[in-house]
Amino acid sequence: MPGKVTLVGAGPGDPGLLTRKGLEALQRAEVVVYDRLVSPAILAMMPEKAEHIDVGKQAARHPVPQDQINQILLDKALEGKNVVRLKGGDPFLFGRGGEELELLAQHGVSFEEVPGITSAISAPAYGGIPVTHRDCCSSLHIVTGHQRAGKELDIDFEALVRTKGTLVFLMGVSALPQICKGLLDAGMEPDMPAAVVERGTTPSQRRISATLGTLPQAAEEAKVESPAVIVVGKVCALAEDFDWFDKLPLKGRRVVVTRPRERAGTLSARLRALGADVWEYPCIATLPLDPCPAVDEAMERLCDYEWLALTSPAGVEALWNWLEGHGKDARALGAVKLAAIGPGTDRELKKHGLKADYVPEVYDAAHLGEGLPATGKVLALRAEEGSPALTEELARRNIACDDVASYRTVYENPRSQELRAAVEGTDGLLVTFTSASTVKGFVSSVGEDVNFSRMVGMCIGQQTAAEAKKFGIPVRVAREATMDALVETILEGV
Repeated sequence: MPGKVTLVGAGPGDPGLLTRKGLEALQRAEVVVYDRLVSPAILAMMPEKAEHIDVGKQAARHPVPQDQINQILLDKALEGKNVVRLKGGDPFLFGRGGEELELLAQHGVSFEEVPGITSAISAPAYGGIPVTHRDCCSSLHIVTGHQRAGKELDIDFEALVRTKGTLVFLMGVSALPQICKGLLDAGMEPDMPAAVVERGTTPSQRRISATLGTLPQAAEEAKVESPAVIVVGKVCALAEDFDWFDKLPLKGRRVVVTRPRERAGTLSARLRALGADVWEYPCIATLPLDPCPAVDEAMERLCDYEWLALTSPAGVEALWNWLEGHGKDARALGAVKLAAIGPGTDRELKKHGLKADYVPEVYDAAHLGEGLPATGKVLALRAEEGSPALTEELARRNIACDDVASYRTVYENPRSQELRAAVEGTDGLLVTFTSASTVKGFVSSVGEDVNFSRMVGMCIGQQTAAEAKKFGIPVRVAREATMDALVETILEGV
């Protein structure tokens, strides 16, 4: 039975502008066919188990011809696959989306189109330019500036000038001089406000403001490259007053997030909202130990313990997986008291209707062991190579503790050469570390021989910072071990 093709508009670049329906389609995909205008942050949302096909289209360079792309979509659908064709912007606005559906329609293959937010409106908006304003214009005109090799632009400039509306040209960087000349020759005033917004809605966005008469020279001096949106009209004069994106505190600052893939989203989203250029490099992954006789034995005699200590959200997840895997729920925990190393672990407990009975004032293993109000035995369910600080403190206080590994931390090496190049070539690169294991995973990914002196490790706590210092990584430490404090520390350092 044939599968289905969903044509998804990925929007202009900001991952927050991908629609909910588009994200849902992407997460269900068995095959994803994408091109270069889809942002890396959105590509990171592709299911790991899906087949990823890069057709790499960009201006003047089509590694995979359009006919072949159409055939790929058809072939994968005929294999019975759920296919997502992921395209930048909106597929039906100069995106050749209609062409990609024609072959599917001819063969009776089911398809759907999920509209995307177009750069024609969003890129100017992020540059402080509203494409319409009642005091400036009463119409908006979106025009392709794409110029086929050896041919003149097929644009009726006189008709555009007569509209007196806002003009937005897509795919027109290489034809910018011809576009401006065409409008001037058709009678538009040379002092008409105009702008180019390069890489709109992304942290590397630039807006070059000028007039119609001076825009080509200004763009050349700024070395503007595609993708970029050209805007001509009185609304461009509002850019300085309405610009909000360039004023974000982390605008354009590159920040590497090393948390496990499933836990990176919250921190990444907060940093992107502040304008950061977030690179997600999950340097570690947590895997439950299954089967795990030691956990089975400890959980079967849970009544022997006064306290159950959990030192990470991953530990809570491993606990809950064990309960569900054995047909149990929270009631199986009985009267045992729950201790969490910090608010993040406590929040994970609350997702399952539980609440920590004790959270230390300083969120690390040493203070958990130092302050735990225990008189009876403690069960610590944590990583295979957890910090010895917890058990050492409990031993110092003569409190019995069974230290049981419930999950394993493994190092990942995604895009390690790319990450290594960024560490070696970027002054002031910010890298977030939320545990000592993320430091170890990061170093494993880029290599211990790298000179880390140009980067700054933004560490969630002193133990994490101590691990980073072992490798010569300059550090800044959050005032407390929370994501709020980590973000505050990043802001203070820029």
